[in-house]
Amino acid sequence: MEERELKNILKNGAFELGINLTDEDSRLFLIYLKELKAWNKKINLTSIESEKEIVIRHFLDSLTPYPFIKDCRRLLDIGSGGGFPGIPLKIAIPAIEATLIDSVEKKVHFIRHIIRTLGLKGIEAIPGRAEDPKIIERYSASFDCVISRAFAELSRFLEFSLPFSVKGGTIIAIKGPAFERELEEIRGFKGIEGPEIHEIKVPFEDRKNTMVIFRKA
Repeated sequence: MEERELKNILKNGAFELGINLTDEDSRLFLIYLKELKAWNKKINLTSIESEKEIVIRHFLDSLTPYPFIKDCRRLLDIGSGGGFPGIPLKIAIPAIEATLIDSVEKKVHFIRHIIRTLGLKGIEAIPGRAEDPKIIERYSASFDCVISRAFAELSRFLEFSLPFSVKGGTIIAIKGPAFERELEEIRGFKGIEGPEIHEIKVPFEDRKNTMVIFRKA
């Protein structure tokens, strides 16, 4: 697919989500796309091969929580995989300081490569698990926003997120439509307020992402 067409999809899709991507932002996304496809031949980063589908189902999908984190100062992305949603959000919100964590070291190597290649500042990627006591000690109560995209069930995600969140911090799980059962499992979960439920349409897709949003009490 031609770069011009991909840029139009990026810009128009982002505009639907309230984001004005610059030409430079679009350029960074297309470099990200190229590197993702190249590295995907060596390590499993995505099962999606179409450039258009990667733009829509990874990049624009990752931007759906934008309205709820655009004012955050420090963001933690747990289970970032190929850098989603952390890197797309960092490109869209350059001022945010982001930490991405994943348990698969090869994926962290890829994320660090992307950070260097795109020249992003105020962002880091660390290998490990969110429940690791050393990681918890290092980043305890450090983030006003904690997010995940298809990482774990709500009960586990909340358990992992709370130690990293400041008091009153925002905790966001990006979910598909079938999440009601998970809500039942967190009844009585201590230390949180919420949830707030918001549905955001994914641009160019006949589906919505559900933002399940909590605050640390």
